[in-house]
Amino acid sequence: MNKIRYAYFESPLGRLLLTGQDRLQSLHFPKGTTRKEPGKEWVPDPEGFKDVLEQLEAYFQGELKTFALDLDPQGTPFQEKVWKELVKIPFGETLSYGELAHRIGNPKASRAVGMANGKNPIAIIIPCHRVIGKDGSLTGFGGGLDIKAGLLEFERANL
Repeated sequence: MNKIRYAYFESPLGRLLLTGQDRLQSLHFPKGTTRKEPGKEWVPDPEGFKDVLEQLEAYFQGELKTFALDLDPQGTPFQEKVWKELVKIPFGETLSYGELAHRIGNPKASRAVGMANGKNPIAIIIPCHRVIGKDGSLTGFGGGLDIKAGLLEFERANL
């Protein structure tokens, strides 16, 4: 079995932890529910995440609007369907949970979509921060609502 590899990215949001085996599987924020520390057997491998690090750098410089990375998020078929739809939300735009449920062909599944959104292991790159409440309110985010608000504000300022 492949060992988990990891690298850090120093972002304006704080130090992000990237993990994966052959491809990126998760991104963790420095605080919030996704916060994580490397395990004892994990292997530091910044070179193995070179493309991810370069694209995150370009994103935070306002130069990259769409990521082009080979990702390996681990989830249920339903979660993966939701995550595939998330990447279609354009940079700087938002969508409600209900609209997202409609887009995946299950308009009554807004709560399930919200749960899948919350389980997204690769935030920012799979832009779950672009999903908001139907009234425009910011709702749950693994890195904290202040981070979600900051990402949305950053994207709007860099359109």
